[in-house]
Amino acid sequence: MIKYNNKKYVCLLDLAMDSIRGKWKAVILCHLYDGPKRFLELQRITNGVSHKVLTEKLKELEEDNLLQKIAYDENPPKVEYKLTAMGRELATAIKEIEKWSLKYYSDIVEEL
Repeated sequence: MIKYNNKKYVCLLDLAMDSIRGKWKAVILCHLYDGPKRFLELQRITNGVSHKVLTEKLKELEEDNLLQKIAYDENPPKVEYKLTAMGRELATAIKEIEKWSLKYYSDIVEEL
C-alpha cells in the first residue's frame, strides 16, 4: 500500500492512473500536447465539457503539476494552459494508448 497526499493507493500504477482518472483529464492532456490553449479553446475542442467541470479538471491537473496556467498581464486578461515536462511525458504515454485504440477499434466504432 502506498500513501500519497493523504490518499492510499494499491501500487504506483494506481497512483499514476489517479492523475488521469475520469472522463476529461486524459482528453485535456492530449489536446495540450500540440501546444498551449486558452480556456474557451479547450472547452470547444473537448466537445461537451461544462465550464464548471473544465475549471475543476484544469485546477486538478495544475495541482498535480501536469499543466501550468499562464496569466498574461494584458487587458483584457489572457490565460493559457500548457503542459509541464511531467505532463508532456504523461501525454506521450496517453498518445500511445490512443494509437493502440486507433489500431484495434477504428474499423468497428461508429462516428457520431
